[in-house]
Amino acid sequence: MLGLRWRGAWQRAARTVISAAVLALAAAGLVALLAALGGHDPIRALDALWRGSLGSQYSVFSATLVRATPLVLTGLAVAVAFTAGVMNISAEGQLLVGGAAATAVGLTLAETLGWLVIPCALGSGAIAGAAWAGVPGWLRRRFGVLEVISTIMMNFVALYLVGYLVRGPLQEPLRIYPQSPPIPDAAMLPLLGGTRLHVGFPLALLCALGTWWALRATAAGFRVRVVGASPEAAHSAGLVDVRATTFRAFLVSGGLAGLAGAVEVMGVTYSLYENLSPGYGYTAIAVALVGALNPLLTAMSGIFFGALEAGAAAMQRDAGVPSVLATVVEASLILLVLAASVRQLGFLRRRSAGPAAIAATDLDTGDRR
Repeated sequence: MLGLRWRGAWQRAARTVISAAVLALAAAGLVALLAALGGHDPIRALDALWRGSLGSQYSVFSATLVRATPLVLTGLAVAVAFTAGVMNISAEGQLLVGGAAATAVGLTLAETLGWLVIPCALGSGAIAGAAWAGVPGWLRRRFGVLEVISTIMMNFVALYLVGYLVRGPLQEPLRIYPQSPPIPDAAMLPLLGGTRLHVGFPLALLCALGTWWALRATAAGFRVRVVGASPEAAHSAGLVDVRATTFRAFLVSGGLAGLAGAVEVMGVTYSLYENLSPGYGYTAIAVALVGALNPLLTAMSGIFFGALEAGAAAMQRDAGVPSVLATVVEASLILLVLAASVRQLGFLRRRSAGPAAIAATDLDTGDRR
């Protein structure tokens, strides 16, 4: 039995490695194709992509992994929500309010708390994100409001809230720039190995591991997976409170996204401003889908997308290829992953249906082999 379990684990690991290699090759091929269609040298574009993402120690630790950190956390936020059947499209807004809360705590309590301000600021960011997610969660639970609409609206509210804060209560003392003052050194996340990479990255990996364990090995995680698979069956069984489970998933999802905002302020920007996020909360949807909503694979997907975005910036700088090309590649990868998932699901259904069902399907479609 143990041997079969280990063999199954190795097979899953091998499939993961092969899938990652296929995605990387597909991304490289799409970059080359789109660069050529845009009148650019595809070889030069790929070279810039490689050098900007994985070509050196600096590009890995000071570009790719720094970019990947908020993508891993927001990807986990989306993965938890989607696993529970909750369409949380507000990771962007939750990230923004998490960053605002961490900034406020860092500016006001750093001198009082000393190094303790770091966990307090991180916790405040997570709490703010959870509270922001709680609003559409409560609207869904109490009035049946579709969370797709309410979460999108909350993104705009968060954006304008941050705009108000950096022009009002949190604006820098000279009142010239729409941003907050830099947070004190005590509130900044420590850097790793003399690079731009901060402790937020290992924290993100720990969150991925903890989320994976919670979903796989706890009763609460089991309830989340059951509700996400079939809320009607979960309700009919009478063992799971569907509304309470989805609401808790909303809170956990928002907490992870809020933590991403706190980490971004405390480890990268050191100030709060309107364009804090270049769209991490939206890219998170792609990260979670490519990671098949599995927390560990989502972390890998976040690193992959971080490398793609870091390489896209280098392509624009060194090869003149617009960085928005990365967005097109990301969308194309999502379509490829979804197409492969649908094809695999259809194959499994046909194989489990048996020869008679397959023959009946073939007759219905006019296939007279």
